[in-house]
Amino acid sequence: MRPVTLVTALSAALTLTGTPIPAVASVPANPAAVETGPELPPDPFFSYDRPAEYDVHQERVSVPLRDGSHLACDLHRPAAEGRFPVIVYDYNAYDQLEAQGRAAAYFVTRGYVAAVCNARGSGDSPGHLDPFSPQEQRDNYDLIEWLAVQPWSTGRVGQTGVSYGGHSSLLVAVNKPPHLEAIIPVDGISDWYENTIYRGGIYSARIRDWQRSTAPETLVTYAQHPLYDDFWRGRSVKSRWKDLDVPVLEIAGWYDRYRQGMVDNFRARKRNVWLVSGPWVHGWPAGQPADIGNGAYLAWWDHWLARRPGAPLPAAKVTSYEVPGTGWRQFDHWPPTGTHHARLNLSSDGTLSPTPGTSGTRTFEVNTEPAPGTPDERLEFTTEPLPRDVVLAGEIQARIRAAFTATDGNIAVVVQDVAPDGTATRITQGWLKASHRFGHERAVPVRPGKPYDLDIRTWPTHYRVAVGHTVRVTVSSDDYPEIDSDAPAGQVSVRLGSGGSTIRLTTL
Repeated sequence: MRPVTLVTALSAALTLTGTPIPAVASVPANPAAVETGPELPPDPFFSYDRPAEYDVHQERVSVPLRDGSHLACDLHRPAAEGRFPVIVYDYNAYDQLEAQGRAAAYFVTRGYVAAVCNARGSGDSPGHLDPFSPQEQRDNYDLIEWLAVQPWSTGRVGQTGVSYGGHSSLLVAVNKPPHLEAIIPVDGISDWYENTIYRGGIYSARIRDWQRSTAPETLVTYAQHPLYDDFWRGRSVKSRWKDLDVPVLEIAGWYDRYRQGMVDNFRARKRNVWLVSGPWVHGWPAGQPADIGNGAYLAWWDHWLARRPGAPLPAAKVTSYEVPGTGWRQFDHWPPTGTHHARLNLSSDGTLSPTPGTSGTRTFEVNTEPAPGTPDERLEFTTEPLPRDVVLAGEIQARIRAAFTATDGNIAVVVQDVAPDGTATRITQGWLKASHRFGHERAVPVRPGKPYDLDIRTWPTHYRVAVGHTVRVTVSSDDYPEIDSDAPAGQVSVRLGSGGSTIRLTTL
């Protein structure tokens, strides 16, 4: 990557007010409402298919675990004699065995055994549910090894799943069960703490409904671990990246909450990880715009599990859909080769500019009684209308120089695409608790009135900002429900202009 002036990436900036204003909810990106490019990438991997060969035989089994307990599983096997590769299909705690079996039937009719199981403490699997815990990972390990030695198994096992199931497939992979050959995580984590529970060190309000409905005890245990410790390392892929050495096909969405984790996994393990990221919200791509169908999954399993001659791998390490509606592109790296870094300065007159602009300090008040969803004060900084399309391909990194009247504080940075009619679409966002500025393993005191440089990562994106649109950056203390509205009351002063706050874009 080579640095360039912002003029070559975004043109000059237009002066707008930088006065604190009440928050206005951004219009969320709606991938279903845009014109999309080609439905499938121009790559044989995604159009791969072969006819169904088998009927499906189903049976309920109890899979023994090393501590004497068991998992309740439904096995879906080809109705024929012989040995077949096995896929652990969407291993989670939601007791959805019937629906998972229907979804897996495509692969069973093409010569795979699909095991759909309830995690310990869910459905008919006895015990205590502790999502993504070392115990749950051990159970998953035991499940894979049991499947590998059954008389109908070739001994080659893969695992897939979305969200909970995607997390599970990545976490069992770093435990290195000998018979696990490959995985396909969809919307998976790199780190449960960073990606889900404590975003930038700030508890995420969004996850609490899931906790209440799925694992209520975590409302207590997670709150007991506000810092990154061994509790979280045991629930992390990132802490064991060196052990993520099986072939991994990551399926991500540029509108999904786990895109940061998926990109981080790819960048950490480029040799054995392939990344596909589409115009998708959280969930399986099926039924969403530019759905890739079943071909890519089947090609992956046929290559690594069935070892069928001619089953292809992706033509490139990264297959990415440029949102909102440009279409598919393929790259060997992420960010792609040839991207540029461009720095914008946040100026006191409200501009985003490649030059420092006007210097000064702007302040905003933190709500003294922040009810969930209550608008907070924020600062806004905006470019002039773009003279041409600009493609963001990577992270937007913010350095906010801020002082707090309280002994701690939160900073939320939100980047939006603003159309000429004023419609605002959120591109990405990032957050940081000031006391976590040196990492999440320890809280470092904040001295009231002292300015600090706070480095904030936003979620990566592959987004085209159209000609005539503007890029808007907002800085505040709140972004409910992505983070809790828990910033202490007081005032936040943001240093702007020369020696002040900046953001860095990655453009293609």
